[in-house]
Amino acid sequence: MDFFNSLLNFIVPPASMVMLAFSWPTLSFIHGLEWVFRSIYKEKMEDKVVLITGASSAIGEQIAYEYAKRKANLVLVARREHRLRGIRDNARLLGAKTVLIMAADVVKEDECRRFVGDTISYFGHLDHLVNTASLGHTFYFDEAQDTTVFPHLMDINFWGNVYPTYVSLPYLRQSQGRIVVNASVESWMPMPRMSLYASAKAAVISFYETLRFEVRDDVGITIATHGWIGSEMSSGRFMLEEGAEMQWKEEREVPLSGHHVEEFAKMIVTGACRGDAYVKYPSWCDTFLLYRVFSPDVLNWTFHLLFANHSARKASLTRPSRPLLEGPPPQKLLPAPPNVQYQQRG
Repeated sequence: MDFFNSLLNFIVPPASMVMLAFSWPTLSFIHGLEWVFRSIYKEKMEDKVVLITGASSAIGEQIAYEYAKRKANLVLVARREHRLRGIRDNARLLGAKTVLIMAADVVKEDECRRFVGDTISYFGHLDHLVNTASLGHTFYFDEAQDTTVFPHLMDINFWGNVYPTYVSLPYLRQSQGRIVVNASVESWMPMPRMSLYASAKAAVISFYETLRFEVRDDVGITIATHGWIGSEMSSGRFMLEEGAEMQWKEEREVPLSGHHVEEFAKMIVTGACRGDAYVKYPSWCDTFLLYRVFSPDVLNWTFHLLFANHSARKASLTRPSRPLLEGPPPQKLLPAPPNVQYQQRG
């Protein structure tokens, strides 16, 4: 067996590269024809039912507006119900037929069963499930002074996708519906200060790519990955307040640069209606995936040059470099280490 594996190690890589070189033009042509066909016969969302988690701001909010323009019926889910009320009114003005809002925590299976069950009770079916809830961070792993944040980051970014999907899947099978997932390039690009977030997003993509084979053609899955789509924030630390409901509290609201978020949301909804397996923004980030696979040393050297020195490391702790996006809160007090920011991400 060792000899056989050694032989395959020698033969398979170059043979695969040769096959890829010859098949790439043909596959690109076929994919181009498929894209044109799907664009002509894309799914009409009028009167369809769309459930969106993490819908109270940023990417979830903008996705709600894009579906509203297509005259869909919306179910908006987030922890902050008061934020959903204004979004509901805006969605109605944009063309949504019916908009329901529900306060819920997507990391709790029973709450996921409640809002999915309420959706089915009201509309009788579900066509699209859109998962946008996530939570990011901008600290080096060894700078974290309170490890209680670790499971919350994983819960929101991973289980916050899995539980709504698990509960919704039987109804999506009935309608031959679609799951739309908001992921990130950090799932494969090793960005410093994003270790836990990147790990969770990598798990999310692996989960949905595996699920795609399990559900086959019964349910479509669109995985959206983004790079930098929001404005940088000069401040915006988050704190949690213990209490009966353990509500998520922001020290301040941080504005986003809406243009890129709106553009990405439009791409996601358009791609989902077209039946795309992936939506990528910006697409040039895929270039680094080639380096990750074929020449990982290039990425390693680049990040060492940019982030290894002490001054760059110190600066990263005083000013976050990632956009603030929406996601549901952790459920207990998470005291942040000095000058370390937690960010709600999409």
